[in-house]
Amino acid sequence: MEIEIATIGGYEEVGRQMTAVRAGNDVVVFDMGLNLSKVLIHDNVETEKMHSLDLIDMGAIPDDRIMSDLEGDVQAIVPTHGHLDHIGALSKLAHRYDAPIVATPFTNALVEQQIEGEQKFGVENDLVEMEAGETMSIGDSGQVELEFVNVTHSIIDAINPVLHTPEGAVVYGLDKRMDHTPVIGDPIDMDRFREIGREGEGVLCYIEDCTNANKKGRTPSEATARRHLKDVMYSVEDYDGGIVATTFSSHIARVKSLVEFAKDIGRQPVLLGRSMEKYSGTAERLGFVDFPDDVGMFGHRKSVDRTFKRVMNEGKEDYLPIVTGHQGEPRAMLTRMARGETPYELEDGDKVIFSARVIPEPTNEGQRYQAEQLLGMQGARIYDDIHVSGHLNREGHYEMLQALQPQNVIPAHQDMSGFSGYVNLCEDQGYKLGRDLHVTRNGNLIQLVE
Repeated sequence: MEIEIATIGGYEEVGRQMTAVRAGNDVVVFDMGLNLSKVLIHDNVETEKMHSLDLIDMGAIPDDRIMSDLEGDVQAIVPTHGHLDHIGALSKLAHRYDAPIVATPFTNALVEQQIEGEQKFGVENDLVEMEAGETMSIGDSGQVELEFVNVTHSIIDAINPVLHTPEGAVVYGLDKRMDHTPVIGDPIDMDRFREIGREGEGVLCYIEDCTNANKKGRTPSEATARRHLKDVMYSVEDYDGGIVATTFSSHIARVKSLVEFAKDIGRQPVLLGRSMEKYSGTAERLGFVDFPDDVGMFGHRKSVDRTFKRVMNEGKEDYLPIVTGHQGEPRAMLTRMARGETPYELEDGDKVIFSARVIPEPTNEGQRYQAEQLLGMQGARIYDDIHVSGHLNREGHYEMLQALQPQNVIPAHQDMSGFSGYVNLCEDQGYKLGRDLHVTRNGNLIQLVE
């Protein structure tokens, strides 16, 4: 059976992930993501009103025209998790393919919301739920099967999909860390990865996220971030002014910890911002988290400003606003607060807790710097870098290679300089560039089996 891989997006940058695998006449597409930084550099761009070709030209979504060179039919579109760099282009591109979108329940719910917000295209692909640990047959041959393996990441309900073929398994390894003590959900299923490495023809190809491949050691567990956050929150327990926290809206485990520690230090948590309301509300509705009944979630600006007025009237010392804006996004809640555009008044000595790192990309770094400067001008004291990454460091990559023993490796989720650490690691393990280690670019085809 012929096996071919199209590296469509995410092989020259972090963002707009999209990969297609052809096994015989059956094609499975993994991820259709957005490169948010390409959108943010334009003022007031409304992607939901833009044509896909315009977004392709500006580098915001994958250029999927290479798909016409794959001789087969798309049988499934499989987003690995709910981050926008993996699902943000589904509402622009999925309608081109007569195939269902197959995802875990939380990811599916977020995809559904993405599609509902689309104003340009009528995306009518079926949404099919599949849990980690389950499988489904692909195509009519009976020889190709899709499996979801549970992984841990900075968003709940993440998986690595595995396409089982007669020539061996293709493991799509974006995005994960090895967390054996997660705050929400099950640990990464390393036992299953080891089994896949030993089964049948073994692993034909492993496509891997290289985000932290240049960092030594292993990525700490979310439990480590929780302990760090607890220490910081308890250290400001006696402060009688304003405390504000921000984190990734999609990081439900971190939001859960913030809510719990706010209660512990005698403050009422409130979740503010559109994405904060969307992610936390969806997670609670699906039963992934159970927030206290008195935790308010407000997304629309008027309701957010009403909440800020209530906080100011009743006393900032009694509340912990948990807001959007950890990257300094211009329209996010924290940036508006820093500019004095909300009823919440920051004063000298007030605490701002960033339970997030800056995404290492120039647009984000510039916006975050500006936000911190504005906060500092109002006298805010900043507590930074209370976070652990959602991606594997070098030793995690080594463990995955040992578990899977893949015949071929394709680095992804970085630019060329970001691939260097992973290429060095693979070469140390006996892989050779151009033979079984395939460093590629967007829009390329790799023939693994002819």
